[in-house]
Amino acid sequence: MFGIELTPEHPIDRTVDLGTAAEAAGYDTLFVSSHYNNRSPFAVLSRLAAATDEVRLGPGVVNPLERHPVTLASEVATVAEASDGRAVFGIGPGDPSTMRNLGLGDDRGLRAVLEAFKIADRLWDGERVTHDGTFEADDAGLNFDVPGPIPTYVGGEGPHMCKMSAKHADGILFNGSHPDDLRWARDQVEDGIADRLDGLGEFDLAAYASVSVADDADAAREAARPPVAFIAAGAAPPVLARHGLDADRAEAVGDAISAGDFETAFGLVTPAMIDAFCITGTVDDVADRMAAVLDHVDSIVVGSPIGPDLDTAIDLAATAHDRANDR
Repeated sequence: MFGIELTPEHPIDRTVDLGTAAEAAGYDTLFVSSHYNNRSPFAVLSRLAAATDEVRLGPGVVNPLERHPVTLASEVATVAEASDGRAVFGIGPGDPSTMRNLGLGDDRGLRAVLEAFKIADRLWDGERVTHDGTFEADDAGLNFDVPGPIPTYVGGEGPHMCKMSAKHADGILFNGSHPDDLRWARDQVEDGIADRLDGLGEFDLAAYASVSVADDADAAREAARPPVAFIAAGAAPPVLARHGLDADRAEAVGDAISAGDFETAFGLVTPAMIDAFCITGTVDDVADRMAAVLDHVDSIVVGSPIGPDLDTAIDLAATAHDRANDR
């Protein structure tokens, strides 16, 4: 997979134009991110289904707390129908900074994610389901046929999420951009693959990597501040320690995001945070880092911010990916 993350912070027409440009540039999967304070990913995906021809389309990622998992399964199935079977399901525990705004900061966890996509698989197969776990369903079913199969990618970066996804899912969207983090992720995934359920295909370890590329390396680094702030705020203590980052400063970044004080949050981002949590620089810089990441992963998803100029950065990131694969 060579994917890209589209963030619906822009008007829907603009995001759809970016998606069609990405398909033309050679990306094969478009993920639309999901945060309550941006536009609906499913509204964008429905438009992308009509505007594109071959790329796979899906949320990247939704969580099973803001929406009932049966509703999520229906929404993803609708994308599959609208796109003639090109849907992919990206699901994870949710962004901790924005989840706190909804009173859900303490509800994130592995079990809810696992139960949600297992139930989705059954619903897509035409079953009616009754479930009593992290959520309830009583004889729930979908009243339409679902084009499939729909691959499930789990979004996460903790050891248990890595192992669970390798055992049960089609892939993981590992929130990481640094070779050290992806080397660690590969070890966790291999532990899970040892227990992989019969009947599942090859597992895809995908780096869901923040990328910022431009002809001007300094401009690319500056554009990385917003997504790096969100990543640092949600990073687990062992990840911060791996990169020698100040946990108190990362917590302060998260507090500012939750308060809606984005200027302060972005200003607290340090150069070391950018180095740890973003692939950034010129095309050659990005190609070098992608090549190092590809030593440990199967796929790359180019994540926000992509670059200071989105239209140019989509093509530059694709060029960097081509060069990385040639090295």
